[in-house]
Amino acid sequence: MHAYDEDVLAWSQEQARLIRAGRFELLDVEHIAEEIEDVGKSEQRELANRMAILLAHLLKWQYQPERRGASWERTIKAQRKETAYHLDETPSLRPKLLEPRWLDMVWSRALAQAVAETGLDCFPDACPWMMDDEVLNPSWFPNEGLSRSD
Repeated sequence: MHAYDEDVLAWSQEQARLIRAGRFELLDVEHIAEEIEDVGKSEQRELANRMAILLAHLLKWQYQPERRGASWERTIKAQRKETAYHLDETPSLRPKLLEPRWLDMVWSRALAQAVAETGLDCFPDACPWMMDDEVLNPSWFPNEGLSRSD
């Protein structure tokens, strides 16, 4: 068993020491490559989670106008800010916002969350909003005149 399999934190600290010491011949290159790839996957998961939370709250905002409040508005604004920051820090993630398969997965998560939190099951099968112009626009909120029966 490798040190990587026994204690990934100790392994990572040792690999960092070896890199800093210029001892490249001792590096566990295969596992280092896996860890670097995992960083990218982690960034994608973070974006997907933030977007699902944001979309679920936008759905709740649109379909439960009688329950709108400061808490939902704060959550929407916070998720927008954190998503914008995340995209600024990792601009290579921005194309994900236009990738149909990724958007479908994120929308499915948002729907599941909105259904679980509202008990409603009347939401659209696909995201009806544009990412940059609406979802991530700090001043945009879904049709505030829409009622649950519309």
